[in-house]
Amino acid sequence: MQIIKIFSLFTIAILSLPACNFQNSNRSSEHNNSERDSDYSLVWSDEFDYSGLPDSSKWIYDTEGNSAGWGNDEAQFYTTSRAENAKVENGNLVITAIKENFEGKEYTSARLVSAADWQYGKVEVSAKVPAGRGTWSAVWMMPGNWSFNDGNWPDVGEIDILEHVGYNTGTVHASAHSRDYQWQAGTQKTGTIYIPDVTSSFHSYILEWTPEVMKAFVDDSLYFEYQNEGLGESKWPYDKAFYLILNLAVGGAWGAMEGIDEAAFPQTMLIDYVRIYQKN
Repeated sequence: MQIIKIFSLFTIAILSLPACNFQNSNRSSEHNNSERDSDYSLVWSDEFDYSGLPDSSKWIYDTEGNSAGWGNDEAQFYTTSRAENAKVENGNLVITAIKENFEGKEYTSARLVSAADWQYGKVEVSAKVPAGRGTWSAVWMMPGNWSFNDGNWPDVGEIDILEHVGYNTGTVHASAHSRDYQWQAGTQKTGTIYIPDVTSSFHSYILEWTPEVMKAFVDDSLYFEYQNEGLGESKWPYDKAFYLILNLAVGGAWGAMEGIDEAAFPQTMLIDYVRIYQKN
């Protein structure tokens, strides 16, 4: 989810291309513990096995870009410690976008940032995303200690593990953005996969990230791979710690490309668990 949240013409063009076919499989923690996991140890997680507001020792509310529409003319106001927009219940983190007037915006939602960051490893997030036209759900990463007002995007780097817009239900995107590989030049590294039940079933969205390569999977299906070319930070600014972001946006240059269905709200993004692994 680009931090100067303007969607590229290059990626827009991808929407018209055939996506990978994805055959659904039974989802479980055991199913996702593939042979790839044998080299990793769990270092951080939230299983959401509690009730109430998200664990404040693990999650921070990010509201810094509200007044600027997050650089992308997004329609939502991200709130803080407001259960209507972010809460934990029934074993899930529930992020809800609501149609309501709030602080000058027409919608509210939540954007949660991990209170820790990691350099390399494996990120696994089990999620179910909404289908409402105008929604823009994302699981992504930005460099540690970076914030919206710091600017310098995309030079600092961005890793998108999951992006999904409601008007194009079922198509999931993973991307990497840098100074040389970015939307302005139509060169960002990206991949898509089609998941028929993306809005009705949980799936595991996985990033495997080493100094040499990053790969994105949905469950066990690899659909994005970006090799480090060894040509410097302008192409690979990923040799540093990144934190995780979970958010549900409304509108914006990509989310509102076919308008916002006001009658479809509220819309909810569910997170079953977040697990961070690093190599042994």
